[in-house]
Amino acid sequence: MIAKRCPGAFAGLALITFGLLAACDGSKAKPAENPRTALAGQMQEAGETVRAPFDLPAVFDCVREEGGLLIAAHRGGPAKGFPENTLETLQNGFDHGIRVFEVDVAQTRDGTLILMHDRTLGRTTTGSGPVSDSDWDEIGKLDTVDNDGLVTPYAVPTLHEALLWAMRTGAILELDRKETTSFRNIVQAVQGAGAESNVVLITYNDDEALHVSDIAPEMMMTAGIGGRAHEADMLARGLDADRLIAWTGTERPSPGKWRGLASKGIESAFGTLGRADERLDDQYWADGDPSEYEAFIEDGLVLLATDTPYRLLKAGGSIRQAADTARTRCLGEPGQ
Repeated sequence: MIAKRCPGAFAGLALITFGLLAACDGSKAKPAENPRTALAGQMQEAGETVRAPFDLPAVFDCVREEGGLLIAAHRGGPAKGFPENTLETLQNGFDHGIRVFEVDVAQTRDGTLILMHDRTLGRTTTGSGPVSDSDWDEIGKLDTVDNDGLVTPYAVPTLHEALLWAMRTGAILELDRKETTSFRNIVQAVQGAGAESNVVLITYNDDEALHVSDIAPEMMMTAGIGGRAHEADMLARGLDADRLIAWTGTERPSPGKWRGLASKGIESAFGTLGRADERLDDQYWADGDPSEYEAFIEDGLVLLATDTPYRLLKAGGSIRQAADTARTRCLGEPGQ
């Protein structure tokens, strides 16, 4: 169960997940030497199963080698009654079999990192105005709004809350940095939570990729990789092939490129997401046939970013089989 935070409580201590309760009396917890170890101790005391940290590069290698597919839910996988970028939406997706969630990270005026896509609050919350002009104590009191305009009782989560949720469930978060914050701030938050093995950082150009590689060499990232010369240049300049997921765009599949990268031990990612009626998701589902997605599996794609994750998993067949392969063989979950 996920409940709303205690009024006025610090975001990182106000989460209720899997029956774990945080105090609302304002008392401060002792600083822990290792955040993940501290969380594991809390879960053990509550009688919950502790998820061991992933060797995330090994997980992606396994998915590639076993012919699996990781389906990444864009903006956390919003659905009717479940707004984008909320903990309740992440949990709903997880309950439906999704294990990778792309979420957006912005920063409030007072420096709190939150999950929020837009520059302003109006579309996805009951608030208004720029995110960067609002403090966390204001945003934390707002309700979120789903894609149909329905107001829900769910709060805007902090990045810290989302990281704790991922560590408890074993989910993987793809973090998409918004312009109000920096990679350094995000990396510090991830390291502070001990969540490095549950996170992939999204980069959009060579400079960003090299910067992330420099400040967080232990973390995985997606980075755009062009031809062979560009690939060789980026690796020579410091990108670690073991922690690189090659982003190959949203316009057209590149099966030859996916196979070539796979032969060098590099996983590929592709997106069918985007604007409604323009994205490949809408084109591929126009005939109700998921054959284009099935071809991705045959062509060696490892990570698919989509706006239709629920429909893909519901389609069954080779898509569900590939997703289950990733979940059971590579993420270590029991079979169904």
